[in-house]
Amino acid sequence: MERITIDIVSDVVCPWCYLGKARLELAIAEVQDEVGVDLNWRPYRLNPEYPPEGVDQKKALAQKLGGEERVAQAHKMLSDLGRDVGIKFDFDAIKIGPNTLDAHRLIHWAGTENREKQEKVVNALFKANFEEGRNVGSHAVLLDIAEKAGLDRSVIAALLSSDADSDLLVAEIEAAQKIGVTGVPFFIFDQQYAVSGAQTPDVLIEALRDIAKMKAEARAGMN
Repeated sequence: MERITIDIVSDVVCPWCYLGKARLELAIAEVQDEVGVDLNWRPYRLNPEYPPEGVDQKKALAQKLGGEERVAQAHKMLSDLGRDVGIKFDFDAIKIGPNTLDAHRLIHWAGTENREKQEKVVNALFKANFEEGRNVGSHAVLLDIAEKAGLDRSVIAALLSSDADSDLLVAEIEAAQKIGVTGVPFFIFDQQYAVSGAQTPDVLIEALRDIAKMKAEARAGMN
């Protein structure tokens, strides 16, 4: 069985990233007997200018999308798409639009332990923001998520109170932008092939099978 590593560039306040994650999981489940997949979560910030305390989400979105009616249309479409993959978007519950740098630091620290803990943290951050309306820029929320994912609460508290790895993650985001990542989600397969956007499961299934086939053929050609 071939193994494929997927680096997922995303932001935890991006609804299309949450949707893309759920669709990718469906694709991976479909090919699990054919292809092994390892996921790495990479940072991106949709709103790097937001202050640490966050902003009024409703007001900021209306300004960004061109009015409340546009926001309502976008939310209805995303809610319908989310329902198809088991996501219960509750956009009305989101009061604060957070700065997500600290959330990305938490994802990074979880990843330094193992992929399982990183996946738990990512899942919890998306769910907290989009289904529970919790402020994922809040250290209290981040510490609860960290602890439930099996991270040491006191260690994470000390890290969050410092600037640890902030420069590293900002540099990683800038590096992603330099290679052409201008929107998320952005999936990078084996550091060679890119798929942009929240593609449907069938597109992702085809990509996984095609890349696995190419790897198998390349391996056969070397023997």
